[in-house]
This record gives sequence, C-alpha cells and structure tokens, in this order.
Amino acid sequence: MTNLDSLMTWYATLTPDTVAQAGRFYAADAHFRDPFNDVHGIAAIEAIFRHMFVHTDNPRFIIGERMQQDGQAFVTWRFEFGLRGRPYEIVGGSHLRFNQQGLVVMHRDYWDAAEELLQKLPLVGAPIRWLRARFRVPLPAAIHPASETRS
Repeated sequence: MTNLDSLMTWYATLTPDTVAQAGRFYAADAHFRDPFNDVHGIAAIEAIFRHMFVHTDNPRFIIGERMQQDGQAFVTWRFEFGLRGRPYEIVGGSHLRFNQQGLVVMHRDYWDAAEELLQKLPLVGAPIRWLRARFRVPLPAAIHPASETRS
C-alpha cells in the first residue's frame, strides 16, 4: 500500500505552509535526487521545497500520468514557475519507491536541465543552444519523425 494519490495531491497543492507535511509522505531517511540536488532525510527534502518558494514566483506542479507496481511508481509532471518576471515550464517525471508503510524511500526526478531550463535563460542559454545544435544529427527529410513534418 502506498500513499501515491495523497502524495500527488500534496505536490499539486504545495504551498510554503504545507512543505512541513513532507513527513506524512517520506520516510525519515528518504533519498531525493534531481538534476541539482542529492539529499537524504525529510529536513533536507523540505529545504529543497522551501528554497523553491523563495527563489521562484508562483511555483506549481501539474501532475500527469501515473504508473504504479510492486512498491514503486513513475509519475509525469509539469512544473510551472516565474523567474525574474518570466514564465518557465519544466516537464519531467519522478520514479518513487515506497517502504512497507507506504512512505517514499527513494524519489528520483528525471528532467533535462539543459533543455528544460538552462537554454531558456538569457546569459547561459545561447552557448547551450549552440552546443545542442552542434551535436544534433541532421536527418534527411525522408526520415524525419512524423511529428516534425506535420503542417
């Protein structure tokens, strides 16, 4: 038994006042990792979310698809926020593992920091976009995926 539905509701409605409820969903020694953080314990996980509310404007998670099996789950999400007056959106997914009590023991976020965030920033974006263009394989029009050739 997991708390996946309750956990996703918590994320979808997260506020600075509800960050302190992380202990309802995470085990005391839970491991949380994303492209910028790799921490253990509820206090460290709460610190990440407090930091999010301090350094972004109106952050919110929009929960997408969920798959759950054998004490683990994968959830897709969209994170919307403002930064210095500009809106941003990050699309990603989270792999979650639960203990016997239904608490999260491992939370790993997967999202491409370069594509979803860094290349959109004014100063660092240009070199990242240039690098991505240099490493992108040019494909002949005949083999482009259908989504790129639709009009």
